[in-house]
Amino acid sequence: MAKELSWYQVDETNLPLTEKDIQVIEVNGKKICFTLYQGQLFAFAYKCPHAGGIMANGFIDAIGNVVCPLHRYKFSLKNGYNTSGEGYYLKTYPLEKREDGWWLGLEKSGWFW
Repeated sequence: MAKELSWYQVDETNLPLTEKDIQVIEVNGKKICFTLYQGQLFAFAYKCPHAGGIMANGFIDAIGNVVCPLHRYKFSLKNGYNTSGEGYYLKTYPLEKREDGWWLGLEKSGWFW
């Protein structure tokens, strides 16, 4: 069953302007990393699921993986899958380009979700 999403407008003043640059933007009180890769915008978790490394301090490799600065674990920007084989999963977030800007989907949380 798919989780229900709440959509939040992204403050575009801090979006990355150059390829492979990683910027952190707070969306609904949550730090989210954003990057551009091959002209497409991606959003992913602020911390690595392995040891909590700050993903914004990592880098985007030549084939579109975000690389954690602590142990060099690699995660696909498209789906968060660990591509270096350790079995971890990096949370990625859906983005929508609308007439009034970029919107990020966060899973609804609370007692009844």
